[in-house]
Amino acid sequence: QVQLVESGGGLVQAGDSLRLSCAVSGRTFSGYAMGWFRQAPGKQRELVAAISSGFATTYADSVKGRFAISRDNAKKTVYLQMNSLKPEDTAVYYCAAGNTIATMNSARYWGQGTQVTVSS
Repeated sequence: QVQLVESGGGLVQAGDSLRLSCAVSGRTFSGYAMGWFRQAPGKQRELVAAISSGFATTYADSVKGRFAISRDNAKKTVYLQMNSLKPEDTAVYYCAAGNTIATMNSARYWGQGTQVTVSS
């Protein structure tokens, strides 16, 4: 069984930085593509960033140049470094593990989410 546990969310001011972490249990972390999603109240869930098992990355246009996704296979952890945060980044952020970046929206495993709130 694979479990994902996010941490690192919180309340910050616009312009601040946060780093989210997602610790993954299970034996085959290195084989998964990993993604960070977010969902704001009243809005659809969106893919923020994803990283493949081969370390290829993709980002939503709204976060390019501000967010960076990375993974540490030895620690079975994926990170989302968020810089220059904006109030519109406020959302619950979810970590997901799937087969490929292209199929991340139908990822098999999901974390419970961590709240990020950015005040203006």
